[in-house]
Amino acid sequence: MSRDEKLDHLRKVPLFAHMGQRELERLGQLADEVEVGLDQVLAEQGHVGHEFFIVLDGRLRVLDGKREITQLARGDFFGEIALLDGRPRTATVVADGITRLLVVGHREFHALMDEFPDVRVAVLGAVAERLRRFEADATE
Repeated sequence: MSRDEKLDHLRKVPLFAHMGQRELERLGQLADEVEVGLDQVLAEQGHVGHEFFIVLDGRLRVLDGKREITQLARGDFFGEIALLDGRPRTATVVADGITRLLVVGHREFHALMDEFPDVRVAVLGAVAERLRRFEADATE
């Protein structure tokens, strides 16, 4: 993937939509593109996580134990909670077919948030939104 293609993908991720060119270029430097196949486990519930993932293409299933709780697709992301609190993953994430992702390692994720406070605010806002949805689902 060319540098410009990577930046175009990042611009389409809601979490990064507000970022300027400089921030997007820095994120592009820190992120690696990977492609995974059907049923590949990207995050395993109860295991310590070291990466943050952004979905470029494809679909992923998010599992709590063996129960599917949601699906992720282009523009979605996961892995931020384990990187923020250093605790084990809260769910298992499995590829539902060929999927392309950008991966940001633990050190790079924190460097990005330190360099660009707006990114930290966006990530924390996204975590808060997920918590609110989880609470709403739990009360239904």
